[in-house]
Amino acid sequence: MISRKRIFYVPGLISALLIPVLFWYFGNRKINEPIPNVMDFGLPAKLTKENHNDYFEAFRNWNYQKIIVQPNSAKSNSAFYVSKLKELQKSNEKKTGIEFILNDYNTYGDFASLLNDMAIAKHETYGLDLDKTGHLFALTNYQDPNAKEIEYDCLLCNDVIRDEYKPTFIGNAQFFIKQLPKEAFYLIFGFLIFLNISMFSIKERFLN
Repeated sequence: MISRKRIFYVPGLISALLIPVLFWYFGNRKINEPIPNVMDFGLPAKLTKENHNDYFEAFRNWNYQKIIVQPNSAKSNSAFYVSKLKELQKSNEKKTGIEFILNDYNTYGDFASLLNDMAIAKHETYGLDLDKTGHLFALTNYQDPNAKEIEYDCLLCNDVIRDEYKPTFIGNAQFFIKQLPKEAFYLIFGFLIFLNISMFSIKERFLN
């Protein structure tokens, strides 16, 4: 009768229980890390007598609709501001705009919300008057209704257009590995060590 030996796979059992917990812990920490946001706002060069008319001074005396932005209220009034920007675009009147009046009590969130409203309304002509008022101005981008479209030559004629690149399985795997946090490599390395210890343990038990 063949005697059977029980094999206690202790290192493998430890790794099977511990590795998922460590993955969950470090993965959860990675997901919950704060995502830094950056606001990019171009600032003009310092005004001089030579370039004074090259910036906002040429637009300061336009006919602006004034809107007072109450502190900590820009986000709640976002729909109203977007509707005003779309009305400005629809009216298409020369030398008109909207002046969003800001003061020292307005927050960073107010300013960021106004810029977000510009993006939602797809209004690209605006500027911040840092020289005098500190207000945000949305200027009308006047479109001449009587302007004739200029015909251009075919820009893509005789060009070579290649098929869209489709990554392979190996390419996707390489991209996934590059996105892994540093802690994941520690866990994988630890798992391999446990695996080697387990294999040696099984081999010794069979030999004995």
